[in-house]
Amino acid sequence: MRSRAKVAGLPQVVSVSELTRYIKRLFDTDGMLRGLFVRGEVSNFKRHSSGHLYFTLKDEHSSIRCVMFRSNAQSLVFSPENGMMVVAAGYVTVYERDGQYQLYVEHLQPDGLGAFYLAFEQLKTRLAAEGLFDNARKRRIPALPRKVGVITSMRGAAIRDIISVSRRRFPGVKIVVADVLVQGEEAPAQIRRAWT
Repeated sequence: MRSRAKVAGLPQVVSVSELTRYIKRLFDTDGMLRGLFVRGEVSNFKRHSSGHLYFTLKDEHSSIRCVMFRSNAQSLVFSPENGMMVVAAGYVTVYERDGQYQLYVEHLQPDGLGAFYLAFEQLKTRLAAEGLFDNARKRRIPALPRKVGVITSMRGAAIRDIISVSRRRFPGVKIVVADVLVQGEEAPAQIRRAWT
């Protein structure tokens, strides 16, 4: 903070911005406030149209405001909800405009329940609500497929073996081949495109 000379015995006077900036600097230079893992219950959860997540983490005695920017939120494999216990990893600093400290969350995971399991359960619930598991929508699986898609190189031995075995065992099956590279730097992208 800039030092100011006392005027006629009055105490030093600083602006709100100067004071807030000074406090922010104290937070930003305190190593204890970096690389934190904080456990708490999610409340006041809001997903902003920008993709940022805003929420409060609380326990029985305290609460802290949190923000998770879109760049970090995109990697979440579950949807945070009010009342959910989580562990948030990040750092604490002061948001100068409001003069409030908050936790900037870089990683978030459910506490006590695997994130992938939770994501799977949430997906199941959503799909069930859409009626996608209704028995009326299910089709009988045929005993033998009529068409098989194969993603591989036309120049490899694998495709010759696949064609030979399928003609011998299931002569009526149509084989559709997507010719791709199976080795090298371009292989993953070609295989991914062929899959879609």
